[in-house]
Order: sequence, then C-alpha cells, then structure tokens
Amino acid sequence: MPGKLGKTAEQRQAMLRNQASELLWYGKITTTEARAKQLQPYVEKIITKAIKVYDLNEETKVVKTDKKGKEVTTTSVKDSPKKLAARRAIMAKLRDLQEIKAFDEKKSDFKKRTKDIQHPLMEKLFNEIAPKYAQRAEELGQGGGYTRIYLLGTRRGDAAEEAIIELV
Repeated sequence: MPGKLGKTAEQRQAMLRNQASELLWYGKITTTEARAKQLQPYVEKIITKAIKVYDLNEETKVVKTDKKGKEVTTTSVKDSPKKLAARRAIMAKLRDLQEIKAFDEKKSDFKKRTKDIQHPLMEKLFNEIAPKYAQRAEELGQGGGYTRIYLLGTRRGDAAEEAIIELV
C-alpha cells in the first residue's frame, strides 16, 4: 500500500537516501516540490549531527622501530568515539558516492588524489560542509537553515511542480 509520495516506506527511504547524497555531493539538485519538502528536514538533521562532532579528534603517539632498529615516533589522528558513532549513523542515512576522475586528469594523478579517501562523501561532509556551517552558525548566532528551495513551475508531461533544493 503506497504511502507518502506514492511510495512504500522502503522506496521512500531509498529515494531520500539517494537524493540527500546527491544534494550533499553536488550542492544543488532539481526534483519535485513534494520530494524537496521531504528531503529538506532529512538533510538538515544530517548536517546538524555532523556539525556537532566534526572537530572531535584524538591524537595518539605511536612508537615504532624501523628496519635499522631505530625508534620512530609518529602521531596519528583518529576520530573520537563520539565522532565515529555519528559518522556511522550518518553513513546509514546516505549512499556512499565515489570520487569521479576529471576529464583531463591522468589515472595516476587520480589515484594519488584519492589514495587515502575511503568514503569521499563523508570526508566532504566532515571536512568542508560541517566547518562551513559551524562558522556560519557562530557568526549569525543560529543553527539550521542549511538548505533553500526554489519553485520552478510545472513540468511538461505530468504537470508536477518542480523545485531546486540547494545548500545555502
């Protein structure tokens, strides 16, 4: 039995997951007005969760012995348990998009650029989007309002109201 948006719960969750991933990756998508209105709170909650924990990292010093027997101290930065839990919760709500090779980029350059990145969308969310909105919230003294919906009018063919949803 179809529910909201004429879809079953599983279909609707899959659609929201796909559209939220695309919106966070590209910053702007075109969809119907009803879908945009369903997507807006879904994405805002994800961004809010990322903002709360994006800067919680733990530095650990690791002492290793190299081939010559010398002790070498290295520092590694890992997510704190709270950030890791939030990252996993967000990963459950998004689809993992992969980095795409640029048209004029060499394969070796692409591999070098993406060598250490396992989940590009998560890296973008925690390293670019969350710090940007955290700074914005600090300056304006308010949270939320991360997305904006523009209505475009009716679509030819089925007369559905089209809208653009974008990150502000």
